[in-house]
Amino acid sequence: MLPSATSSATPSSPTSSVLTGIWREAAAPHASLLASVIIPAKDEASNLPATLQALATQTDLHGQPLDFASYEVLVLANNCKDRTAAVVHKFAQQHPSLALYVAEVKLPPAEAHVGQARRLLMDEACRRLESVAGATGIIASTDADTRVAPTWLAATLSEMKAGADAVGGRIFPEQPALQKCPVRRTHLHDAAYRLLRAHLEALLDPEPADPWPRHHQHYGASLALTVAAYRKVGGLPVVPFLEDEALWQALRRHDLQLRHSPAVQVSTSARYAGRVAVGLSWQLREWARMTRQQREPLVESGAALAAEWTARRKLRQLWEQAQQQHRSQWPSCVRLAAVLSVPSSQLARQITSAPTFGLLWEWVLKHRAVWRRGRVTTLSMAVKELRLLLAQCQQEETGLVGRATGLPVPQPLAPGQQIEPVLRRPMAV
Repeated sequence: MLPSATSSATPSSPTSSVLTGIWREAAAPHASLLASVIIPAKDEASNLPATLQALATQTDLHGQPLDFASYEVLVLANNCKDRTAAVVHKFAQQHPSLALYVAEVKLPPAEAHVGQARRLLMDEACRRLESVAGATGIIASTDADTRVAPTWLAATLSEMKAGADAVGGRIFPEQPALQKCPVRRTHLHDAAYRLLRAHLEALLDPEPADPWPRHHQHYGASLALTVAAYRKVGGLPVVPFLEDEALWQALRRHDLQLRHSPAVQVSTSARYAGRVAVGLSWQLREWARMTRQQREPLVESGAALAAEWTARRKLRQLWEQAQQQHRSQWPSCVRLAAVLSVPSSQLARQITSAPTFGLLWEWVLKHRAVWRRGRVTTLSMAVKELRLLLAQCQQEETGLVGRATGLPVPQPLAPGQQIEPVLRRPMAV
């Protein structure tokens, strides 16, 4: 059930072909396979038993055990100095019904990072799924220090059946670790800020595939996508860190159906010593440093976000009209360009030429002015501002978008100030 091999990738023997040889020693995919769960692991011998136990006890949405034939687990132990692979071997022997496979590999220094490891795993999962489930097969990613909820897979499959091409799960830090964390207050404020952002975004620029309730996370600890989506974007970008964010942006670029599902949940460690250069552990260390310096994180203000999402909705409408009418004449969008802080003539050209809205919006983010007035405020002030904006949106049937014929842009909030949307034109610099 659990063959394993050790290999060292060399320039004359590409890493992908080496790993393909290792995985071919594993049992052929079961004919009923629907999902392949991938776990990159580097020196995770202490964490993996709990991670694997959570995957071995998956249930359907009614609490009944999930059919072991419907999913498998692939673990890549890369550049390990502990007994990571041995731990997986032992677990497999104790759970013979679970299709669990491990490969050991020593990646060269330039490739010894999570982006390469996750890419190699996703490529193999995709290959195995294509042979049985085809384009609808599900590649589901998690981490070696993460415990998935009992219905993690079932909830993911449910979202896919509802039309999603990719699903980001809700990630919670372990409560015991969080309670002892010196930056717990900042962590909770940050989570509130991001959820409030997600709610306001869903109101001002709703996406049918990602309605409220939703969240904001699409990270490697809980990220799933179909084989068809994976092939369409050309696979996971191989970058040293934030490879999950890069993949999500690639999916957006192709206008695929993306869902932030609150029903898909995992818990993960809140350790300070992480395995990647930028991630949760890095963020916790940064917050701790700022706490010692008695500084508060700066974030985008609610007013700026409301202006951006309202403008994005208008931009989407213009792009859709251009696609339907095949315009040969550039649309007039001087005011919209001012709000987005991009050159109006170039924006008009992009509206008529961009093949997907995702590519159009990526162009805006890349070319807009770095400095924009009223864009940044403290984390605590932004949370208050977003709560007031949401309250106002929910009290009015038409929300902020219908309050003016143009682009409503709330002014930056002063303490205790009632929010009223006004028209304002940020100056591009």
